[in-house]
Amino acid sequence: MKMLDIEVFEGGFKETELGALPEEWEVVRLGDVVKIIKGKKPRTLNENPSKKSLPYLTAEYFRYGVPKQFVDIEVEKDLPICKKEDVVLIWDGSKAGQVFMGLEGVLASTMVKIIPTINNLDKLYLYCFLATKFDYLNSQTTGSTIPHVNKTVFFNLPLPLPPLEEQKAIAGILSTVQSAIEKTEKVINALKNLKKSMMKHLFTYGPVAEQEAEKVELKETEIGLIPKHWEVVRLGDVVEKMKAGGTPRRSEKRFWGGSIPFIMIEDLTKSNLYIKDAREYITEEGLEKSNAWIVPPNSLLLSMYATIGETAINLIPVATNQAILGIIPKKHRLNVEFGAYLLKFHAKRLLFQNIQTTQKNINKGIVENFLIPLPPLEEQQKIAQILQRIDQRIEKEEKYKNALQNLFKSLLHNLMTGKIRVRVKDHGED
Repeated sequence: MKMLDIEVFEGGFKETELGALPEEWEVVRLGDVVKIIKGKKPRTLNENPSKKSLPYLTAEYFRYGVPKQFVDIEVEKDLPICKKEDVVLIWDGSKAGQVFMGLEGVLASTMVKIIPTINNLDKLYLYCFLATKFDYLNSQTTGSTIPHVNKTVFFNLPLPLPPLEEQKAIAGILSTVQSAIEKTEKVINALKNLKKSMMKHLFTYGPVAEQEAEKVELKETEIGLIPKHWEVVRLGDVVEKMKAGGTPRRSEKRFWGGSIPFIMIEDLTKSNLYIKDAREYITEEGLEKSNAWIVPPNSLLLSMYATIGETAINLIPVATNQAILGIIPKKHRLNVEFGAYLLKFHAKRLLFQNIQTTQKNINKGIVENFLIPLPPLEEQQKIAQILQRIDQRIEKEEKYKNALQNLFKSLLHNLMTGKIRVRVKDHGED
């Protein structure tokens, strides 16, 4: 068995249409070195597999790894089949230009299989190259209703082509990092699913172990089953104050760029729980000349427009726009972390009280009268702590994923331009 590892080395460069590239590299048109095979819609799709079937390779299957539909390949023998090593690209739809590898099955009608027509083009290297071109291909699509990859643009892509062994070395490094990213994404998704199931358990039975849930005495209420010793209260009865914000006029530059953090819905959606900073700031004059107000630290922020029910807790004094309700809880009645998780869990109930048909919208009155389950304060704190621990694990994994993605981007640029040169060292046979 050959023992292989990676060696970093230097070499000379030459000027090309892609800029400076290593002397040994070529630049070729994609259409000169690959051909495509378009998928076909099967006559029949089955929900359950059989011995004679293969998975139908949809984008959802590639993204999540779970096949939902299957094709009897003995009945439909004319359909294109993909192997795990094949490069597959979405040709039609909003994600046109996205590339995949790693699954076996029947090629979906919205996809193409990309086949090298020369011997010195590694499929994994080709995949890595196309992964850098998604934004460009997606922005150059054709079609007024359903977007399609522009075939001319696709086949005219200039491809940097190193020697085959260097392609394999580049692809090996990048695929290792990509594999780590995908594994981390699976961990994050598993933790998010755990959080959803845990929220359902905690807001039904309280902070008890799953095996103890059947011992909890429940009662039926207007908002569903809750532990018998919990209350059902109006949210407005357990808060000191709630008030929406406002936005200073964008045309007045003196209202912007000050020292007061200004929070919008996007800040809530990108936050796991706590807000420690803002993307925009306003001035004292901007605050005075608008309906914005200073929401004190450790208050609850709730979105009322579009993405109703997004919540966060501000660790610093902030102002908000009119789409966000600042809520100051009564500390002896409502734990702020518990409140944030609870409203996020009950966001669908808030959504049902939408007051507009065109844009989703609730108001302060709806929130004040919104009924919530209220455990004793000690139980609120325990529930919040359990969910915070899961959030902390999610945040840790997301930071790791971001670091890997930054590493991947850096390696991708440097390896694909030859700024970092690698090759496989052959140590011979064992």
